[in-house]
Amino acid sequence: MFDRFVERVVETTRGPIFTLVGGDGPALLLLHGYPQTHHAWHGVADALTDRCTVVVADLPGYGGSFRPISTPDHRAHSKRVVGDDLVEAMLGLGFPVFAVAGHDRGGRVAYRMALDHPERITAAAVFDVVPTSEVWGRADADLALRYWHWSFLAQPEPLPERLIGADPDAFFDGHVRALGLGRAPGRYPAELMAIYRGLFDDAEVVHAICEDYRAGAGVDRSDDRADRDRGRRIECPLLLLWSATGALPSFYGDVPEVWRPWARDIRGRGLDAGHFLVEDRPDEVAAELLDLMAGADASDRAHENRPRKGHHHE
Repeated sequence: MFDRFVERVVETTRGPIFTLVGGDGPALLLLHGYPQTHHAWHGVADALTDRCTVVVADLPGYGGSFRPISTPDHRAHSKRVVGDDLVEAMLGLGFPVFAVAGHDRGGRVAYRMALDHPERITAAAVFDVVPTSEVWGRADADLALRYWHWSFLAQPEPLPERLIGADPDAFFDGHVRALGLGRAPGRYPAELMAIYRGLFDDAEVVHAICEDYRAGAGVDRSDDRADRDRGRRIECPLLLLWSATGALPSFYGDVPEVWRPWARDIRGRGLDAGHFLVEDRPDEVAAELLDLMAGADASDRAHENRPRKGHHHE
């Protein structure tokens, strides 16, 4: 995995962030979701390196990155603060502007970065998610039963941490695998599944996961609502990919329509994949990301070449 990459641990104000960096071209940051690490991109990252400088990161709280110190309001694990950490890390790597793609929780960080840092994010991609405030605002009995972990993991400390810690095998097998992790034949080698299973043996990671979902139920939702009330939208191109047979079409019908009030330039499609579509369909995901990057690069060049008021363009 990641034969074309070099490890870079970047110091930020809140702590070190683990990254792998490889390739050449415009910068693209890849963010994993729950309950994974940077390994989720193992089938995609190499295919991007001929045309992009690819940065694959562990989200704070996971893998080789720092564990945020919890706060009573859970703001330390919010998508806004984590997004700020990652912007700082990209600056530390020498990338003041870049594109970002994220799956699951990483997708929530990605769209928050696009909202909060429009001057830095050239394009964004979010996979198998709709905005957090839309999830909670449209929640019904179907979501409560099928995606029960949203409310379970958001329960006050230490209830979910203790229950997971009491039998992590049961939680992984009965919940994580039920979400689709490991289901696609040939896509999940045993050593990779062992890495994901091992996350639940680390009490600090389990706590960070719960804090992430507590933030999602509180401050993340509030941040989303505040942006919608102010009319803020994602200005850069936004790529949506989702499982065509998964929860999103079942819950929301037309997935792009849910996103339309949130972004000006939307493209995307459903894939014949499960929720973990980055690993289920890596070739398709890589192709979509390369198209996104090519479009963003062309848009940037057009903007740079546009005549400025009061000046002649030569």
